Amino acid sequence: MYDLNLMIIFANVVNEQSFSAASRKMGMTKSSVSKAVAKLEHALGASLLNRSTRHLSLTEIGASFYDYCTRIHLEAEEAHQMIESLNAQPRGMLKVAASVAFGTLHIAPAIAEFMHRYPQLEIDMTITDRSVDLIEEGYDVVITVTRDLPLSLVARRLAPIRRNLCATPGYFDRHGVPIAPQELVNHNCLDYIHSGDKGQWRFNGPEGAVTVNVSGRLRINDDEALSQVVLGGFGMALLPTFIIGKDLQAKRLRSVLSEYIPIEQHVYALHLPKRNLPLKTRVFIDYLSERFGAEPYWDKE
Repeated sequence: MYDLNLMIIFANVVNEQSFSAASRKMGMTKSSVSKAVAKLEHALGASLLNRSTRHLSLTEIGASFYDYCTRIHLEAEEAHQMIESLNAQPRGMLKVAASVAFGTLHIAPAIAEFMHRYPQLEIDMTITDRSVDLIEEGYDVVITVTRDLPLSLVARRLAPIRRNLCATPGYFDRHGVPIAPQELVNHNCLDYIHSGDKGQWRFNGPEGAVTVNVSGRLRINDDEALSQVVLGGFGMALLPTFIIGKDLQAKRLRSVLSEYIPIEQHVYALHLPKRNLPLKTRVFIDYLSERFGAEPYWDKE
C-alpha cells in the first residue's frame, strides 16, 4: 500500500504546477513537499515529474498515476465535506437509555420538541433501571439518577434530584406535623428500599448531619408507586420532587421539616470518553441541560 497522503501531495503539486504553491496551499514547507514526492517516486520505482528550474511536467508514468491520485484527492475532499455536513446538522440514529421514573416523566415528554428541532435525527430509546453497557449494547447516552458515577464514563450533570419529606394535608390533620426529625418515630414512615439505608433517613440540618431511625407499615422499591400510597393519606415518605412536583404545587401534598434537607442526588447524562463527541449526542445532552436547568421546572412553585 502506498501512503495516500503522499499521493494527495503529489496531486496538489501537479495541480499547482509548483512545489512552492503546493506547499503554501497545504501549509507545509517546500522541502517537505519535495521530499514527499521523492519518497513516492522511490516507493513506485519510477520518476513521476520532469523537473527544471522554471517548469514541472509529468512523465508518461506520472501522467497515468496522476489520474488515480486525482480521484483519491477528490474522494478525500468529498469525505471531508461529508463530515463537515454531518457536524453541521445532527442526523442518524441516537440510541438512548433512561431510568424508568425519570425517563417516563421527563425524558419522554421532551422528545417531541427535540425531534422537531432536529428533523434528520431518529431516536431509539430504552426505558430501564438496569445497568446498561454502552459499548456492548451500542448506546450513545444513558440518562440516570445516581450518586455512584462509573469511572469509565463521562458524566454531565443535568439537574438536581431533591427529596421532600411529605404527606397529605389530611394525614397531618390526623397525626400532627413533626417539627423536628426525632418526632418521626411517632409517624408511619413509608420507606423506599432502594435508597440503601433501610429504616434510616438521613438529613443535612442547621446543626449538621442527622440520621433518624424510622418505621412504617410499607416498604416499596418504586418511587412512583410510593407516591401513590402517600397521596392516599396513608403515611409520610421522602419523595423525589421530579415525581411529586405537581402534587406539591397543587397542594395535594405538603412538605415538612424544610430546613432538614435529605442527601441530594443528581440526574446525569453518561457517555463514552470520546475526544470528539458525536454532534447528535452533544445536542441531545445540551437540549436536556437547557430544558431542566439548575432550578428545574418541577421544583418551581
